[in-house]
Amino acid sequence: MKEHRVLAFVQARTGSSRFPGKVLEDIEGWPLIGWVLNRLAMASSLESVTLVTSKESTDDELCGVVESLGFPVFRGSELDVLDRYYRAALETSAETVVRITGDCPLIDPKIVDSVVGLHLKSGADYSCNIAPPTFPDGLDTEVFSFSALKVAWKNATRLYDREHVTSFMRESGRFHTENYSCDFDYSGSRWTVDEKPDLDVVRSVCAHFRPQRHFAWTEVRELEVSEPWLFVRNRGAERNAGSAVGSGQKTWRRAKQVIPGGGMLLSKRPEMFLPGKWPAYYSKARGCHVWDLDGNRFLDVSLMGIGTNLLGYGNPEVDAAVKKAVEAGNMSTLNCPEEVLLAEKLCDMHPFAEMVRLARTGGEANAIAIRIARAASGRDTVAFCGYHGWHDWYISANLSDDAGLDGHLLPGLDPRGVPRALKDTALPFQYNRLDQLEAIVQNNNVGVIKMEVSRDSGPAPGFLEGVRRLADRIGAVLVFDECTSGFRAEFGGLHKLYGVEPDLAIFGKTLGNGYAITSVVGRREVMEVAQSTFISSTFWTERIGPSAALATLRVMERDRSWQYVTDLGIWLQDQWRQLAASHGIPLVVTGIPALSSFRVDSVNWLQYKTLISQELLKSGMLATNAIYVCTQHTRDLLQPYLEALGRVFAMIKLCEDGREIGELLETDVCHSGFRRLT
Repeated sequence: MKEHRVLAFVQARTGSSRFPGKVLEDIEGWPLIGWVLNRLAMASSLESVTLVTSKESTDDELCGVVESLGFPVFRGSELDVLDRYYRAALETSAETVVRITGDCPLIDPKIVDSVVGLHLKSGADYSCNIAPPTFPDGLDTEVFSFSALKVAWKNATRLYDREHVTSFMRESGRFHTENYSCDFDYSGSRWTVDEKPDLDVVRSVCAHFRPQRHFAWTEVRELEVSEPWLFVRNRGAERNAGSAVGSGQKTWRRAKQVIPGGGMLLSKRPEMFLPGKWPAYYSKARGCHVWDLDGNRFLDVSLMGIGTNLLGYGNPEVDAAVKKAVEAGNMSTLNCPEEVLLAEKLCDMHPFAEMVRLARTGGEANAIAIRIARAASGRDTVAFCGYHGWHDWYISANLSDDAGLDGHLLPGLDPRGVPRALKDTALPFQYNRLDQLEAIVQNNNVGVIKMEVSRDSGPAPGFLEGVRRLADRIGAVLVFDECTSGFRAEFGGLHKLYGVEPDLAIFGKTLGNGYAITSVVGRREVMEVAQSTFISSTFWTERIGPSAALATLRVMERDRSWQYVTDLGIWLQDQWRQLAASHGIPLVVTGIPALSSFRVDSVNWLQYKTLISQELLKSGMLATNAIYVCTQHTRDLLQPYLEALGRVFAMIKLCEDGREIGELLETDVCHSGFRRLT
């Protein structure tokens, strides 16, 4: 029996957010975790080596593998790793604990012995070789007494400290700490396994030393000097990125390996807000709050589901209707009656409309409307204004002019994959420029005019009326895309405020309060043409969407939600202006009140936008320069947001007066978003 019971606990699980299952990856016939355990077991200072993992069933295979290798296993909390360590130490009567993470297959037993020796000789509470690091990443060793572990277990309250075990011991100032350093700084070398390129490097190292498995770290260092090409795969990766980056960003990195662009929606990419820092993924959402994967709660003062949740997240009446639909059966060979009820309701709300087609997404609804409108007019050419989705008919505008969509969507979009035959079938005009539309009509056989009623600016006097008259004169079908604007300023389409009726209108976003449902409503003589062309899809017949829409419309009508969000939006716009004026910031405020945005009139605008997201995130808020107001937002909830924004405006003023904005940014500048119609 050793004088001090020094036990090593290897922390590992298969659910790594960046590289799931990495600890079971094969390296020269051994699982990665086997390399860690067996190399660590060579340390003479250790009485035993134990895997400490979670109780989750996903770690059953890992436990079986480790036990087959002859090592004991302790299972505890998945997320509260500090508690897992404490209970493992209790069960094993550990006096001194050595913490090694399961992603260090090149861990060196002599380094472990040296850190343990320093710890016992100095009488420290906590010792390591990472404060600061001088050894290559992947040789990290931490040693602490059971009494220090118990104090941390009792007093650490931050989720970060519960997950990362030793951060409280290092940072609280309550413990005697020691650090074991190398004579030279090799911390720039990376021998750990966080991501797949790291695994490639370690495999190359182990293959070089085959069949030897217990080579020293100094031999690996000599190999890195003599054959540096073996180590280039993971060059530039950040040390201890796992502890510095939240679970959302870790998951985003994984996503970019298996999903083109990283996600399904451009507007949700972290790069649009705060590259490298944005939480990216949520665990739950209620009211106007969102919880990230690490359990942090944020007030959403930004896009509220990209405009889908006018009634807030998880509206109980809408959710109850959806649960009822699920219990009754979402799909069958027969049709659901809710689609008829919804079609009737939408027609009742819009006097011009007599028929309805339902879909699930805005892109689908826009494509349906274009197909119907072209069929009804008998002409292919579309004159359009604004943003209308990703389909070929729309992106084809960049076939004839690669800047065609610059003023409507994003600059420089490559229409790759769009058939060249669609060239000149979609022609853009600017909002409030009736003269541009007139020129297009004069020189092209236009059959469809498609536009947003408003996005950031309202119509100039006579503009919408002029578009309507022009469509009637040439026999074109006028389509209003109200996916975004619908139900925010009126119970139904924004066009109702201006007294101009289209032939077709498209609704989405808020229609199902977060559930997938969109609609195309229109005049009978136009809509009936849909029977002469093929427009059909299985999941347009599911029950959840129409059920959610009916419940959403019922709540909206009863609570007059559009009036609430409009009034609150007007107040918020006024608060923005007052804040900016008090700091001498040149602010431009645009948008209908329920969908408001602002920008600082400066060449540094994108940097300032990034700064806003950065600083407000620190205050527990998801924020950018725009907000979709919902019925769960209140003046009281928005007051801390305005106070935090005021602090950022003060920082912006300093930059406008000469301070370098780059000194304040902690990440890359956000990408530019959708173009505005002003």
